[in-house]
Amino acid sequence: MNDIRTERYRNWDNLRYWFRGVEKFAPWVNKVHFVSCGQAPEWLNLNAHKLHFVKHSDYIPGEYLPTFSSRPIILNLHRIEELSEHFVCFDDDCFLIDRVEPERFFRKGLPCDKAAFNALCPNNFFWHNIVSDLCVINSSFNKYEMVRKNFWKWFSPQAGSKLLRTLLLLPWPNITGFYEHHLPQGYRKSTFEEVWERHEDILLRTTASRFRSIADVNPWLLRYWQLAKGDFVPLNVQKDGACFKILDNTLDKIVKTIERQKKKIVCLNDGEVSSFEAAKEGINAAFHKILPEKSSFEK
Repeated sequence: MNDIRTERYRNWDNLRYWFRGVEKFAPWVNKVHFVSCGQAPEWLNLNAHKLHFVKHSDYIPGEYLPTFSSRPIILNLHRIEELSEHFVCFDDDCFLIDRVEPERFFRKGLPCDKAAFNALCPNNFFWHNIVSDLCVINSSFNKYEMVRKNFWKWFSPQAGSKLLRTLLLLPWPNITGFYEHHLPQGYRKSTFEEVWERHEDILLRTTASRFRSIADVNPWLLRYWQLAKGDFVPLNVQKDGACFKILDNTLDKIVKTIERQKKKIVCLNDGEVSSFEAAKEGINAAFHKILPEKSSFEK
């Protein structure tokens, strides 16, 4: 699938605020594995003590490179040297804007997550990949056994209003979808290794796709696996996080959320705006207001 939308190629020039946010609001982070095709911002301090600059060629087998799809980049993260058993995966549109503790992502050695069923309603090519994920999950787990073993995780008060959705979808014999939160997610490296061991052929097929393909699995499969196996601690992750699509009618709310630190984590999904430069200036000014000082990751 060729995605030639303008928003896929423009630069919001806000990555430095990701690094500043991690250093200020999550000082407990041991190492940042910054994954890139080999390019680095000119301001990035490659000698920063906590930085591990990772090129695709450092961990993805050479026969699958170059790749222009995020799917193989994420699906193969467990191959990165020095990667801890417990790690948090951030996309480049997710930012910390207030203090977070390790318990936000892991408790009792397990990732924190909000578990709830969903009814998948495909309306574009992207959802074909989610259907592929669900095929893998339904072939690997029995829905009723999965819920029975971890009943209080699936029906935890942390799921809030989504409990009703899970209850209504329970009669269906197969999993029809999982609720998505679009925020940074904690993982265990051993989960990646287990899924690769069980479904290597499927993951290799996606890894071999240099561009996104309708036949791919989506990396959300790894989160689904943790949920299906019960390898998670229930947590209302949206309580301190918010996801926005950047549009003309959301810009004001985005800026106020950042400036006033109404949440601890924000995801800013690129969208159509009438003036990209004005939108970028407004959002980055909000980031700069709460994160004005350079981090050790900057020259």
